[in-house]
Amino acid sequence: MAASKPVEPQSGSGLPRWQLALLVGTPIVLGVGAVYLWNRSRGKEKQGKKNGERKTPEGSASPVQGQHGEAEMISKSPLDRAQSAKNKGNKYFKAGKYDQAIQCYTDAISLCPKEQKGDLSTFYQNRAAAYEQQLKWTEVIQDCSQAVELNPCYIKALFRRAKALEKLGNKKECLEDVTAVCILEVFQNQQSMLLADKVLKQLGKEKAKEKYKNREPLMPSPQFIKSYFSSFTDDIISQPLQKGEKKDEDKDKEGEASEVTGSSGYLKAKQYMEEENYDKIISECTKEIESGGRYTAEALLLRATFYLLIGNATAAQPDLDRVINMDDASVKLRANALIKRGSMYMQQQQPQLSTQDFNMAAEIDLRNADVYHHRGQLKILLDQVEEAVGDFDECIKLRPDSALAQAQKCFALYRQAYTGNNPSQVQKAMDGFEDVIRRFPKCAEGYALYAQALTDQQQFGNADEMYDKCIELEPDNATTYVHKGLLQLQWKQDLEMGLELISKAIEIDNKFSDKTKKKKNIIHFFHRGNLDKAIDMFNKAINLAKSEMEMAHLYSLCDAAYAQTEVAKKYGLKPPTL
Repeated sequence: MAASKPVEPQSGSGLPRWQLALLVGTPIVLGVGAVYLWNRSRGKEKQGKKNGERKTPEGSASPVQGQHGEAEMISKSPLDRAQSAKNKGNKYFKAGKYDQAIQCYTDAISLCPKEQKGDLSTFYQNRAAAYEQQLKWTEVIQDCSQAVELNPCYIKALFRRAKALEKLGNKKECLEDVTAVCILEVFQNQQSMLLADKVLKQLGKEKAKEKYKNREPLMPSPQFIKSYFSSFTDDIISQPLQKGEKKDEDKDKEGEASEVTGSSGYLKAKQYMEEENYDKIISECTKEIESGGRYTAEALLLRATFYLLIGNATAAQPDLDRVINMDDASVKLRANALIKRGSMYMQQQQPQLSTQDFNMAAEIDLRNADVYHHRGQLKILLDQVEEAVGDFDECIKLRPDSALAQAQKCFALYRQAYTGNNPSQVQKAMDGFEDVIRRFPKCAEGYALYAQALTDQQQFGNADEMYDKCIELEPDNATTYVHKGLLQLQWKQDLEMGLELISKAIEIDNKFSDKTKKKKNIIHFFHRGNLDKAIDMFNKAINLAKSEMEMAHLYSLCDAAYAQTEVAKKYGLKPPTL
């Protein structure tokens, strides 16, 4: 392990660069995790030196002292003697003799005049580097903290402390340190950005797991429900009432309900589905199940489906389990229940269980296009792109008119080409998207996935047009407004427009929930530079998440924004204003 090239000790003069990063280069709402994706291509250009491990101490080892070394030491100033001790420590460090290196750095700290803050901070940081090699994380944090106290913008010390904090499980403090590092380095170092992304995902996953378990169920918008059911082509429960299931319909005065044959709760639930009166479906299915009616299996599956839609996976699973194990249930019902349970496991980030369910569904219903479509989505998440493409191909073979499968196959091919750094295949995938939206102009998902690929390619204007097409087709799809809002932040750093679109998404979801509408204006908070209240609005958006995975992502964004506000406070900076 070689000692690093000598560098000048850092000083507090890094402050203007810090301010510039906050005020110009850092979209606050996107946070570190999203900014990492945005800056990834630019960061690759400057990897070289900046991607190196920060393991070595600062300053080079001095030549071996001759016979006059002792006399020379006596005549040296305290700072010179401290530097000599540090150089000797660097030699021991390079040789892997960390105890001796630590002793030398300790001598350097003792000898160094207290007013020499830059040098003293370097000695503490070097000793922390030696402790790091011994996996003494508490000592690493203590010495790095001393270094940062002396030199608040000391990147090496901040990053080393971040790594040690992560080792001890202090994710919040780790995130604050690595956020500071990312901003000071203007998001050009892959190593620090990857650590930030890792910690954000861990925090988001932990918080979402606890929150989602205890969340209040909320019915999503009618548009979201329609989009969900449109992802199935072999779903019996989502089909309209068949001829003979209805009798003469007689709307009541309020137009909320209609009479259907007999007293079947399931048939009433199906009627409510056609009327988009979704709030009554679970209770009607329960009546069918409790009475042991003719449509018990269908009612169990429909009730489970709506439990999943409102985010109550705990209630959905027993119903799905029961349908899957019912010998008298049709193959189509059992396969659909397996697909939905597999998707539930996918959202809960249990890929092994998810894969088992999709495979079982394929075994019992080999020609069910939905199995391959949804399993393909899982394979994309698992970065098993070739297998995903194979599943989408099988789905398309069974259902050539499946616009969703066509679009998602293009996205899988794009991911494969992009991660493989194959420009010709990337272009081929982009041409594929053009073909899909030409053949299926009413498929909002095609435009949305194409927009994501265009954003990756930094073709922001074209991506914005694709999101406009989505909104034109599905004006009540809150997710599209969120993606378009984030694009404005990433593309133009247009904070006002980005937050206005995200506010619109929250307004759409609130419109269809039983909660009191929230009238607060995020934009107002940012005009005042009040990021804390804006973050509070993002916490409200977390309550509207449709899945644990979506909630984890929102937590990651919120935590990234919060970390930046904490870092700004520590450095005496005001949050950016419009």
